[in-house]
Amino acid sequence: MGPHNIKGKIVSGVFWNVLQLIINKTFSFAIKLVLAKFLFPEQFGLVGMAAVFTSFVQVFNELGIGAALVQRKDEHLRDSHFYTAFWTGVVWSVGIFLLITFVVAPLAANFYNEPLLRSIIPVLSIGVLSSPVNLVHRAQLTKKMDFKKLAFIGNASTIFAGAVALVLALQGAGVWSLVFNSVASFVIAMPLYFRATGWMPKLIWEKQAFNDIFGFGIYTTGTSILNNLLYNLDYLLIGKLVSASALGVYTFAFVLTDTFRNQFTIMMNKVMYPVYGRHQDDPGLLKKYYLKVVTYNSLIIYPIMVLLIILGEPLILNFFGSKWEESILPMKILALSVMVHMLVSGHASLLRGQGRPKLELKLQFFKAVFLYAPLITLGIYKYGIVGASWACVAYKVLEVILIQYYLKKVVDISIKDILTHLKVPFIASAVSFVLTSMLYLAGVHYLICAMVLGLTYTGIVVMLMHEELMLQYRELKKGRVKQVA
Repeated sequence: MGPHNIKGKIVSGVFWNVLQLIINKTFSFAIKLVLAKFLFPEQFGLVGMAAVFTSFVQVFNELGIGAALVQRKDEHLRDSHFYTAFWTGVVWSVGIFLLITFVVAPLAANFYNEPLLRSIIPVLSIGVLSSPVNLVHRAQLTKKMDFKKLAFIGNASTIFAGAVALVLALQGAGVWSLVFNSVASFVIAMPLYFRATGWMPKLIWEKQAFNDIFGFGIYTTGTSILNNLLYNLDYLLIGKLVSASALGVYTFAFVLTDTFRNQFTIMMNKVMYPVYGRHQDDPGLLKKYYLKVVTYNSLIIYPIMVLLIILGEPLILNFFGSKWEESILPMKILALSVMVHMLVSGHASLLRGQGRPKLELKLQFFKAVFLYAPLITLGIYKYGIVGASWACVAYKVLEVILIQYYLKKVVDISIKDILTHLKVPFIASAVSFVLTSMLYLAGVHYLICAMVLGLTYTGIVVMLMHEELMLQYRELKKGRVKQVA
């Protein structure tokens, strides 16, 4: 596949993944808006408690097999690799589900002194059984960069899950509406994956094929374990040291900020990971692609974070009610941490695509053990959820310094390169922040302020990047025409 075809695939992939993100996040946000009207912070906190324990076990579920299939070059893949991956995942997932049901659920209930977790956790973990069934199909579609089909499956399953949750909430199901919102998407996704690929498993398991994919997957699994520690240690400690209500408030703030950032960067990583794998021997091209990813990630995320920092208070109070008032300050602080993180967004996908899962694992280990764990523990112990939020800011700053060192070493990307490529989102964010803040302080309605922020930011970006944006539009149009042809 030539560079022009690859570029078209990237632009097309970004289009379909952005479309999926918009539909997913818009619909999910609307569902959470409705659920927040019916539910209370304590109920969000209960699901957060359950998710902490299940995620620590679920992280072992795929064993990094899906990532290994995508990273491995086509000429080194045989049918037996796919069959072996499928059956390994299925057998392993059954064992994981039994472990969650009979060991993790009672342990979590005792740890938090919340008996309801014995029932919530097994239901919340149903996805463990279906995820390995879908992993080969996801890997095949990702490898082909067929993000149109992936977007359709993601959107259909999200809408289905949201509808189920909404019906349950209206029927007074309480916390169970949140639980099934997390589970129902797997039910619709499974048959859609089989239909999208046409791939059916055969009863074949080969030791050599297992060694090939597990040798790569063991490092990505280790990285996933450490990622899970990074994303859930604060939830674990807040639930234990503070309260379920505080955890619900913090979870809500996190969903509006870092969870959104995480979902968007995952979307971009899905597009770029197979590209990095194909061009792992061309550092110059990798550098070019990575800097583009950082630029466009920041262009999308920065205005949302600026909006939350300036107008987070009226948005939360008017849309979600005063019961979520305590989430306002943590949300603003976490929004700042997200803006810092964007300086090195997507670095893990770059390292993994280059075939460096071991380096990725080492970095995650250092960040989890020596940076995040002590900072978040101290922050929560001293200042509760506000301390946790400031600990996230401090961690992100140190993470940028660490990752920047290795980006320079691996693909010769300097901090100057990154700051140069972020010039436009920096300028647009600064101007929008000042103008919108002045209007809000002058008493202008917050919805008008939000519109001014969006128009100002968009106008500056278009003015400064007009030629590049038009080029990307032409590439997208060309890629869609080729797909139709």
